[in-house]
Amino acid sequence: MIRVDVEQGTKAWLDAKIGIPGASSFHKIITPKTGKMSASAAGYCHELLAEQLIGRPLDDATSDFMQRGTIMEHEARKWYELQTDYDVEQVGFLLRDDRSAGCSPDGLIGTDGGLEIKCPAAHTHVGYLLGDAQEKYRCQIQGGLWITERQWWDFCSYNPELPPVMIRFQRDDEFIAKLAECVAQFTEYMHESKLKLQAMGLFEDFEFPPMRIVA
Repeated sequence: MIRVDVEQGTKAWLDAKIGIPGASSFHKIITPKTGKMSASAAGYCHELLAEQLIGRPLDDATSDFMQRGTIMEHEARKWYELQTDYDVEQVGFLLRDDRSAGCSPDGLIGTDGGLEIKCPAAHTHVGYLLGDAQEKYRCQIQGGLWITERQWWDFCSYNPELPPVMIRFQRDDEFIAKLAECVAQFTEYMHESKLKLQAMGLFEDFEFPPMRIVA
């Protein structure tokens, strides 16, 4: 695993992620119920290639609510540490050794755990109280477990006006194997697409790395 030590939310963090498949978008690569490539994969590939071509994120703007969430994340992390007695290590951007995929955890815990924090609107949080988070974040969290090679990941949804939600996801090696294969197929598709763009005179100085992922 490669660690890029930048502060999340900064320009350096956004730049580090340009054109790299990220765990928060793995639902665009794999369909969880079937373990097959998602119908959204081609569109996501095009987004990442566009970022590489123009050299910046396609959408680096943050809404007022997203900014509020960033501020509240600090409060949520302190609440989590108080409840669990864990020390949460804040990190920037983490990459697989072949740089084919990455993730930005909201924290790492010891040698085995990770943390995902959400500070959503009240109606979204109510959905998490009712169990919506398990499937919604399955791809992202199992992706984080795959990239970091850890065993468990806590999901914490925090809204100061409502009871918090905390769910522990255990590593699912069967699903991770399917995810790894789908990401491998996706990166191969990206590679082939870059070759086509190169034939059009784009990516002339791009050096193509080996794209096949070994799970």
